[in-house]
Amino acid sequence: MVFHSAEDWAARYGASGRGSVLAIGNFDGIHLGHQAILRGVVERAKERGGVATALTFEPPPLKLLRPEAAPLRLSTNEQRLTWFRANGLEAAVVLRFTMELARLSPEDFVRDILVRGLHLRAVLVGENFRFGHRQAGDVRLLGALAEEHGFTVEIVPPVTFRGEIVSSTVIRREIQAGNVSHAARLLGRPFVLTGPVVTGTGTGRRFTFPTLNMAPEQELLPAKGVYITQAKFGNALYDAVTNIGHRPTFNGASLSVETHLLDYSGNETPQRIKIRFWKRLREEKKFAGADELRAQIARDIARAESFFARLRRFRALRQPA
Repeated sequence: MVFHSAEDWAARYGASGRGSVLAIGNFDGIHLGHQAILRGVVERAKERGGVATALTFEPPPLKLLRPEAAPLRLSTNEQRLTWFRANGLEAAVVLRFTMELARLSPEDFVRDILVRGLHLRAVLVGENFRFGHRQAGDVRLLGALAEEHGFTVEIVPPVTFRGEIVSSTVIRREIQAGNVSHAARLLGRPFVLTGPVVTGTGTGRRFTFPTLNMAPEQELLPAKGVYITQAKFGNALYDAVTNIGHRPTFNGASLSVETHLLDYSGNETPQRIKIRFWKRLREEKKFAGADELRAQIARDIARAESFFARLRRFRALRQPA
């Protein structure tokens, strides 16, 4: 369940006596490090009979406090809530981040929101967790406040991959460089763009490679280029190739996200679409003419088909006999 205040959470769960087992943070992307915290929350909630809850903020604090320094977001709030549910949480509290909230001291934040509002029993955070006005609170202060108010604190160590700590910052860097396959390893799943389907120029259809054009809702886009992807709409998932760029062969001006479905024979144009990014095939390139571009698109499609054939063979081999 989703709540927009601690009071709403308390109205639903307060009388039950269960109390919250809490994760706190922005959780942008819900990467492997976030997932480790969320797994811990679910496990402790089961052990202690609490409500596995995520506390997060909308907009992210930096968007209000220092908008010029705020990073581009990996995920929308809707995606974040979906991933909370997928990771087994029972509740999510999305607080509207305001200057009033920003001015709360660490002590007031813990007392008023966590203890009185969310009936806190246990909280799990990363080792660099900061909270309260000017981020004055750290894990040491949180531990002292836990003793005062009667809840427990668990510090979850960072997750590393090939010697590097998994973080939203690292994942943004990889996606902006086009390294979507590496980003997927750090996320634990492919990076996803979501958004409505919009009317395109019709160029792809004239090339016998019709495309779905989307207006992404995410702030962060992969680097310009051609990608192996999958497109989801309705209840179906289709293998695809996606181009992000300006269509330089045709002197395109605006940036577009165009997806060609490899295995779709229908005529329906969906209203919304989700695009999963598996691998970058190549950079965007200006071709000498339409025939050269058409030949390159055919090669891109062949490589994508080969990729998915290998992927499915690998998954079949991993299935129990």
